[in-house]
Amino acid sequence: MERLRRTMLFMPGNNPSMLQSAGILGADSIILDLEDAVSITEKDAARILVRNAIKNVDFYDSEVVVRINPLSSGFGLKDAEEIGRVKPDAIMVTKATEEDVATVCEILTKVEKEEGFEEGSIKLFPLIETAYGLENIHSIIKSSPRVIGILLGAEDLTADLGIKRTREGEEIFYARSKVAAACRTHKVDAIDTPFADMNDCQGFAKDINRAKSLGMTGKAAINPRQVDTIHEIFAPSEEEIKYAQRVIHAMEEAQAEGKGVFSLDGKMVDAPIIARAENVVKKAKLAGLL
Repeated sequence: MERLRRTMLFMPGNNPSMLQSAGILGADSIILDLEDAVSITEKDAARILVRNAIKNVDFYDSEVVVRINPLSSGFGLKDAEEIGRVKPDAIMVTKATEEDVATVCEILTKVEKEEGFEEGSIKLFPLIETAYGLENIHSIIKSSPRVIGILLGAEDLTADLGIKRTREGEEIFYARSKVAAACRTHKVDAIDTPFADMNDCQGFAKDINRAKSLGMTGKAAINPRQVDTIHEIFAPSEEEIKYAQRVIHAMEEAQAEGKGVFSLDGKMVDAPIIARAENVVKKAKLAGLL
């Protein structure tokens, strides 16, 4: 875990004022969107705008990710080529397939060599939003060493499946579970789909908790007002942090005494509990809670 990706906030790539203010909104990652947020007639202009924003705008501590158009659209290849030359932190591959991820990887390798960037420095974030992508997620993740995470796109996925997208989200239980498990397997981040209803605060909180309970490590946002709520729910609680610190302290004492096994509060502490405690402490430190 090099950095937190609790939130990935979408920003339309054709809106100069929003691009300029993106870095002060507090999201862990900013997704500069060249796809859904941009009409066909504005694709080329948005690409230039995003390219210039990456060169000139201070995004502070936010990771900069650019969602490119599908490679089959006639815009995606040019997006990857031109955006790669200003070195964003990552490129988001829309409707990802193994072939598309590999193709973008090849483009970035070429660009990095030509621009003098470190090879592999621009990462990839495949977007899983088709039935094919979901069922082939393991091979998609393995198709490039640049892959650092997966974003689940439930709107397009449910459309591809021919089913209704609901507020409760029962229809994406399998997709969430599969994405979370696959990402955990390959040690990359699993980012949940956005919640669209800005007026349903209670439903939004339930949706975040549901995703977190299934193993998602973060959630995409479509409005800056969603960022704080996502951060609050994905952050370790004070109780979790205190317990994790006690586990680590007890482990250190046991090691100093030459003990291979120890207990805390009358319960044996094994390797998974220690690993979970270490993960909680690391998250707390990255979030500024310790």
